[in-house]
Amino acid sequence: MRTESGHDLRHHGDAEVRDDGGSLVDLAVNVRADTPPVWLREHIAASLGGLAAYPDGRAARAAVAARHGLPAERVLLTAGAAEAFVLLARALKVRRPVVVHPQFTEPEAALRDAGHTVDRVLLRAQDGFRLDPAAVPEDADLVVIGNPTNPTSVLHPAETIAGLARPGRVLVVDEAFMDAVPGEREALAGRVDVPGLVVLRSLTKTWGLAGLRIGYVLAAPETIEDLERAQPLWPVSTPALAAAQACVGPRGVAEAAHAAHRVAADRAHLVAGLGRFAAAGLRVVEPAEGPFLLVRLPHAAAVRRRLRDLGYAVRRGDTFPGLDEEWLRLAVRDRRTTDGFLRALERAVTG
Repeated sequence: MRTESGHDLRHHGDAEVRDDGGSLVDLAVNVRADTPPVWLREHIAASLGGLAAYPDGRAARAAVAARHGLPAERVLLTAGAAEAFVLLARALKVRRPVVVHPQFTEPEAALRDAGHTVDRVLLRAQDGFRLDPAAVPEDADLVVIGNPTNPTSVLHPAETIAGLARPGRVLVVDEAFMDAVPGEREALAGRVDVPGLVVLRSLTKTWGLAGLRIGYVLAAPETIEDLERAQPLWPVSTPALAAAQACVGPRGVAEAAHAAHRVAADRAHLVAGLGRFAAAGLRVVEPAEGPFLLVRLPHAAAVRRRLRDLGYAVRRGDTFPGLDEEWLRLAVRDRRTTDGFLRALERAVTG
């Protein structure tokens, strides 16, 4: 989907590694490597014996609610966070939706598909892509923002985002990558004191479940009811429900917390390695808090093509509103993968 500004809102990182990119080392997709872990695969496999029965999401819904200290009526399970954006676009009666960019493009695409005219608030590189609340129109009755934001890796203060709440406004916060932030600081999930707050979470990124499709929405009961009415029957499969229950349980929460610290260390290693390309004009958006980095580099499109020839896939940035062809997004990987990538990048930049 190309908008009037020319951005392909339906281009996502997986496009870089499909078809002829299947053999590339993947730094384009923001799914944690070496996942799902063996214990989670075994747990999901054990659910297959129940496939003859229709899915029953009550236990998984209760588990998500307990994870965030909420009653179950404030939880809706979805087929990934992407389904939640479609439900919001179709179910909510809004007049002036606003999407804060650069960010994940699916919310705007879903709103446009549902017939809405979407306004954009474009955060600026010279401000470090930090949120300026004053830039959000006062009459916006739906505001969508990511935290930490994909692709900028910026983590906005929770109170700054909460300050966007207004009577009659729905405030949608995409926290798909929040469990990759140590301590989940600045999270709004679990808050019930922010009017109109809707928080989206994904279990596909940290747990490597993109092919299973599982996420959830946290919101006021009346909003959950509106969204649930827009869902088809049995929208989440039995294996996905089993995965959800496991990922938000004590073992899953503890493992995700450990992984968040490992990602932070691996990200610091990548940032340090990219520092040697400063003379070539490469700049990293900092401070970065997600499992990915946004970098600006002269001739980035040509560098990305050379990296493909050298066996590495990275995410082009020009499909995100507010960015152009000089931007690339890099997923954080383990140190060995990063070191190989940095060697390839040196050849790509000088080539």
